[in-house]
Amino acid sequence: MENKNKVFSEKKNISSPFRAGGKRVFPISHYENIHIPLWLMKDTCWLLQWKLLGVTMIVPTLGVAIAIAVKNYREREESFWINLAICFWITANAYWMCCEFFYHEEFKFFAGFPFALGFVCVGWFYAKKLFRKSGSGV
Repeated sequence: MENKNKVFSEKKNISSPFRAGGKRVFPISHYENIHIPLWLMKDTCWLLQWKLLGVTMIVPTLGVAIAIAVKNYREREESFWINLAICFWITANAYWMCCEFFYHEEFKFFAGFPFALGFVCVGWFYAKKLFRKSGSGV
């Protein structure tokens, strides 16, 4: 029985490749630096009508944006709401792109829903800042 507890406690001490000594190895800014070129590449494919590459670029672009939002949420960072808004905006943008690529432009107005959710997230972010500032007497 002692041996099992020892193995379990040793497994808990295995370090993650993303953390070293409780600190991030790759800070959020590194992910953001990857995220922006991915988004630009996806939109460039949209502009140039490169359908296959444009649709393929949705996965890494949205994936990195979600990873950033999840990291912010887990670490209770204020920027979570902004990054969640970015996830909604990329979703809306990707949906709109697919509507145009696959000749269903009559449905592209549905992209307004995730765009609106993004605005709600940004509004919530700034409302929390405003209420926190007014509550501190500053």
